Amino acid sequence: MSDLHMIELPLQGLLAVQHKVHQDTRGRFARLFCEGSLQGLGQPFHVRQINQSLTHECGTVRGLHFQYPPYAESKLITCLKGAVWDVAVDVREGSPTFLRWHAERLEAGDGRSLLLPPGFAHGFQVLSEEAELLYLHSADFTPGHEGGLSATDPRIAIDWPLPVKNLSTRDASHPPVDEHFQGVRL
Repeated sequence: MSDLHMIELPLQGLLAVQHKVHQDTRGRFARLFCEGSLQGLGQPFHVRQINQSLTHECGTVRGLHFQYPPYAESKLITCLKGAVWDVAVDVREGSPTFLRWHAERLEAGDGRSLLLPPGFAHGFQVLSEEAELLYLHSADFTPGHEGGLSATDPRIAIDWPLPVKNLSTRDASHPPVDEHFQGVRL
């Protein structure tokens, strides 16, 4: 029996991962990643990079980020502290759900992660006073292959639970999607 359970979400390839949480009087334990278990569940994922972020102030938004091939990446996102509204946007060229988004509330200790396949942009909004996230990436960050979407793009129309604030200079500079944006060809 695997300690991981995959939950299919409305956008093809996007999955929630429910971790089995073991709890006793000492606290709790959960296996957040197991390459063999993911492989056995048909979701191969080799970790190339691990990032951690701490974000202050409720309502703060980070993202929406993705990488173009050949550095397109899968991401496994887990909340370690606080709570976030974690958003994935399908940017796969030719996808029937192109530019559609899906969000999951991730909260520290909930035993849940979001698994994004290549071709999805990722961002989140902090729902607590601060939030800490752990990101596992299947590819190295490569500045020349990065892309981004505007978190407030009306064409994407993400229903953020709070007013968007504290965007970084980089994130605030992403232009709205226009007819020239074809997405990511995988």
